[in-house]
Amino acid sequence: MSSIIEQKKQIVSDLADKFRNSKSAVVVDYRGLDVAEVTELRAQLREAGVDFKVYKNTMVRRAADEVELSDLNEVLQGPTAVAFHEDDAVAPAKVLNNFAKDHDDLEIKGGVVEGQVATLEQIKELANLPNYEGLVSMFLSVLQAPVRNFAYATKAIADQKEEESA
Repeated sequence: MSSIIEQKKQIVSDLADKFRNSKSAVVVDYRGLDVAEVTELRAQLREAGVDFKVYKNTMVRRAADEVELSDLNEVLQGPTAVAFHEDDAVAPAKVLNNFAKDHDDLEIKGGVVEGQVATLEQIKELANLPNYEGLVSMFLSVLQAPVRNFAYATKAIADQKEEESA
């Protein structure tokens, strides 16, 4: 009996560490998905580097209370699975949201982003953002735009001078 309690305490402690160390965690209800769909979902999440596991709600509640995320307890009804990613806040939300578009049985309940409890709407907004590499690419293109425009203007002036001298 005491070894079972110790195992449960260890699971709660590990889960609390995951909440602390992850950029984001998304809580979902997977009821209604068949084995093939869950396998497909797990493969997509694994490919994105997302840790996805089914937990008992009492374990998630205790871990959430331990890391001061008690507001998460509101969404812990029915079967619950949690998707974590330590480096990318967008990845779990993006994969789960895209999967939920094709599979009505997967329901996103809410989650945690950067240590703050997030609502379903916030998770969906996060899912629509590009990933880290996409954001960096967009930022770099914004930084390059003035230099590129200057180069085009310089080339146009050089071409104009060349035409005038010819």
